Amino acid sequence: MVTEKKSTVTYRKWDRGAMREFSEEVTIVRMDNDKITYAMGITQEGYLLHCYYGARIGDDDISYLMRLPDHPFTPNGNNRDRLIFMDSRAFEFSCPGTGDYREPCLMVMDEDGMSTCDLRVTGFTVKKGKPALKQKGVSCIPATFASANEAETLTVTLEDSHLSLVVELTYTMFAKLPVITRSARAINKSYSDIRIQRLLSGCVEWDRSDFDFITLNGSWARERAVAREPLHFGKQSVESRRGISSHQHNPFAALVSHDASEEVGEAYGFNLVYSGNFLAQAEVATSGFTRFVMGINPFDFSWLLRPEEDLTAPEMVIVYSDCGIGAMSRTFHDLYRGHLIRGQWRDRMRPVLINNWEGTYFDFDEEKIYQIAKAASEKGIEMLVLDDGWFGKRNYDDCSLGDWVVNENKLHGGLKPLVERINALGMKFGLWFEPEMVSPDSDLYRAHPDWAIQIIGRDMTQAREQYVLDYSNPEVREHVYGMIRAILDSANVEYIKWDMNRALSEVGSTALPRKRQRELWHRYVLGVYELQDRLTTDYPYLLLENCSSGGARFDAGMLYFSPQIWTSDDTDAIERLKIQYGTSICYPASTMGAHVSDCPNHAIGRTTPFATRGDVALMGTFGYELDVTRISEEDRCAIPGQIEKFKKYNPIISAGDQYRLGNLFEDDSYDAWMFVAKDRSEAVFTFVQVLNKPSTPSRRILLRGLDPDRDYRNEDTGEIRSGKTWMKGGVIVGAFGDFVSRTMHFKAV
Repeated sequence: MVTEKKSTVTYRKWDRGAMREFSEEVTIVRMDNDKITYAMGITQEGYLLHCYYGARIGDDDISYLMRLPDHPFTPNGNNRDRLIFMDSRAFEFSCPGTGDYREPCLMVMDEDGMSTCDLRVTGFTVKKGKPALKQKGVSCIPATFASANEAETLTVTLEDSHLSLVVELTYTMFAKLPVITRSARAINKSYSDIRIQRLLSGCVEWDRSDFDFITLNGSWARERAVAREPLHFGKQSVESRRGISSHQHNPFAALVSHDASEEVGEAYGFNLVYSGNFLAQAEVATSGFTRFVMGINPFDFSWLLRPEEDLTAPEMVIVYSDCGIGAMSRTFHDLYRGHLIRGQWRDRMRPVLINNWEGTYFDFDEEKIYQIAKAASEKGIEMLVLDDGWFGKRNYDDCSLGDWVVNENKLHGGLKPLVERINALGMKFGLWFEPEMVSPDSDLYRAHPDWAIQIIGRDMTQAREQYVLDYSNPEVREHVYGMIRAILDSANVEYIKWDMNRALSEVGSTALPRKRQRELWHRYVLGVYELQDRLTTDYPYLLLENCSSGGARFDAGMLYFSPQIWTSDDTDAIERLKIQYGTSICYPASTMGAHVSDCPNHAIGRTTPFATRGDVALMGTFGYELDVTRISEEDRCAIPGQIEKFKKYNPIISAGDQYRLGNLFEDDSYDAWMFVAKDRSEAVFTFVQVLNKPSTPSRRILLRGLDPDRDYRNEDTGEIRSGKTWMKGGVIVGAFGDFVSRTMHFKAV
């Protein structure tokens, strides 16, 4: 998979009035599988240049792609014009100060206040499999994983000899997927302190700029809306400066050819396995070449590296497709389902749950919760999740965060009696926590006001009347985990919804020294990772669902610890169409928390058919967000059928290939999608009529992903046609009212 080849590059140029011939020995290092090639070149002076990334190419000498013969300013032959060379080469890991004026991956500050860095290759190693990312003093850095026969990992070591700073670039290629993952690790080998001011995860360059830039943007209740704009000269970026990956921008971006659609065209997808501040940026230089960088946002960031200390950048996932955006998405889905999500629940069907939040908010006691559970169990629902309000003195969102002890005014005798009654119904029990937060009105804050993130002497900004706990402080993490553990050990809790409801502000720590204050953004995220890793290690049977005001932390870093994430607080079925469409660009359906909620919807007030709400929630983990005792008898009686449909189709939806057949961002009248089993033996197709336009009496939707040479029966109508006919001729969906859905099941015969 990894090969090395020495080449001699010869070229001629005018030098001091005469034509001279120069030669340079270069090393080409390339990584190949059946689908893609990633290649880089090492110049005679030790510069690491990018050569190629894309569809698999031949095993030829590709040193010409370094463009050394074409360039009269190669330092080896013309050192007097080194500056021009540095500002025009495709560097694998760019640094400032020696002539590259484009966006750098690494910025440092030495003890003399100097920021120049000049990295040269000192060697490389190749290993089977994929080693975990490591950093001294850090217990867990989320990243993809692979066995020895599933991947190969290349580590290129570079060094700035003046600073004695070593940077290790790690590349992993998966054997059966068109995927490269990248990370970087900086190590201080000097006797002096070095301050890292930015350490991005990687850089990819192209000698072209004819791309569209796709990003996933939005706000609370409108997460991951798809935006697509052509590249232009200068910089285009998305980022978070909120301490979380955010509602506003997801740590995903793609560069796609102008003609790219779901089925055709080139697509390069990028995703950062990280849950904090990030930057994803494309830059078109005056040459017309494009540089893409991604990593921890350098805004307000620095990290002090004392001698022999290290800093590891998060993993950057890079996916290539020459069969359109849909194929790119399916690669991300396969990678994350097989090589990122861990634990006992990764490949298991999730229990159908009911969450009481939209049904009761804070107004409940143990009897009301039990009655909801009892009515739900009679309809086949398998788990009751008790949401906010069960702890401290919590009757509204103005107190008690941080006091993770049972509110016995609501739950007399604690959790155990209630959980035992619910278990006796044959149901599992789950619980909501918000472990990263503290209320000013709480016993924890009164005892430890210094444990909140703050800048001494400045007013602390509240959001939802709460502050953020300083997870860089090990005392805070230990105390919070002790409270969670006491609750889990007190009753049979089998699910946790981990929420996080505000961004960071006044980012300072009473536990960190002055020289390390700007490390807090990143240390906070590492602290969250440590606690979630500890939780899932100590309680491996737990089903953990992450949440952040809905979908503000829907990222690959969180998926390393939880197999599912609450997709959005907006549970309206029609709004969810766009939200789930955008999420599916990068993340698989098995990770999307999706529930049937009551109507009028609590977020936007719309009323949609109960059946449509069920069909839309099937494209996710499936559950209910309502008080089953208060909905209509008609809707209540529909629940067993919806659960039966979920159990029948979920194996295909959670493990199959997804095809997006509609796009509400381009046509607001309908949406459609389908999931096809990996062996193409069956498929599930769903259509939702959003606006019934009089001029469109019926629609013909072309199916995708079927075997063209096999026959398939539409199990709903009995029609049998070849896969080729279903895909070329399509299925006719008759006209019906607004917000009405249809789901069809196709089986090979």
